Amino acid sequence: MKITKTQNSRLAKTNFNKLEFGKTFSDHMLMCKFQEDQWQDAEILPYQSLSFAPGTHVFHYGQAVFEGMKAFKNKQGQTILFRPEENMNRLNQSANRLCMPSIPSSIFMDGLKSLLKLDKQWIPEGNGKSLYIRPFMIASSEFIRATPADEFTFFIITSPSASYYSGEVHLKVEEKFARSVEGGTGFAKAAGNYAAAFEPTKKAQVAGFTQVVWTDAFEHQYIEESGTMNIMFRINDTLITPALSESILAGITRDSILKIAKEKGISVEERQIAISEIMEAHQNGTLQEAFGLGTAVTVIPINSITYREEKIEIEAISDSYAHQLKAELQNIQQGICPDTHNWIVTV
Repeated sequence: MKITKTQNSRLAKTNFNKLEFGKTFSDHMLMCKFQEDQWQDAEILPYQSLSFAPGTHVFHYGQAVFEGMKAFKNKQGQTILFRPEENMNRLNQSANRLCMPSIPSSIFMDGLKSLLKLDKQWIPEGNGKSLYIRPFMIASSEFIRATPADEFTFFIITSPSASYYSGEVHLKVEEKFARSVEGGTGFAKAAGNYAAAFEPTKKAQVAGFTQVVWTDAFEHQYIEESGTMNIMFRINDTLITPALSESILAGITRDSILKIAKEKGISVEERQIAISEIMEAHQNGTLQEAFGLGTAVTVIPINSITYREEKIEIEAISDSYAHQLKAELQNIQQGICPDTHNWIVTV
């Protein structure tokens, strides 16, 4: 793999005590092109602006997929990744849905490890901090015909980051717009899914909410996700989350939390959850907590949910599942406790 090191590192100029999520980028990036039906050699080069012709396919048809993952430093100073193969597999599932080529492990995993070794000093230390990793692939053919591209470019960029959300989380149930439908691309991390969510999310934020609760596209009665997060509820000490479908992203944090919860003896249910069930559980006092989860946020408590004209406030509790499960997950991610699941990959 060809590696070109930067001659102008920004490391010394970066204030790691004032990081905003996704706004600071490390010195290097990985790039690999798919041409003539095969992947070319990957290379690592300085993080830089890119030049694409106006007729580049991705600008017109949105053939683009991405992933989100994190690197941490353990107490021994080693760089560790959390379930990276799952991110690679999900990226390839997304690519398959958008008629894009799969990325082999020799490019994804080997390239990522080389990139992290080079930019190891960019991994921040401290509570809530990590090196956020963004692998993504775009259609880079130059034509404007509505057919799949035949050339693609894969990148990995990294960003030292702090917490995704600051402060409380207040949600509004969305009943007009839909994030996805059965048969669509909701299970994939396709760029267009997120672009289509911006308008309803912005409207909710203007109204004072943090994010929306996405509901099913047909009846708007059943909960699917919350913003860019999976969502869980604790009712009568049972942890309940929407069952996966073609319209719900199979979150790696979601899967990890469910496995940890089951090992701790917590009752878990994956099934349809009606909005009316949550409202009723709050009214009769059986709704104990709600929280969102995902790579960017890890696990974050939800403080309120507003459905039409009714707002339910969810008070913090001392034996919170969210706090217990988050602590256990982060201890595994940061190499503090034994990894009995073989989830950690040391770089």
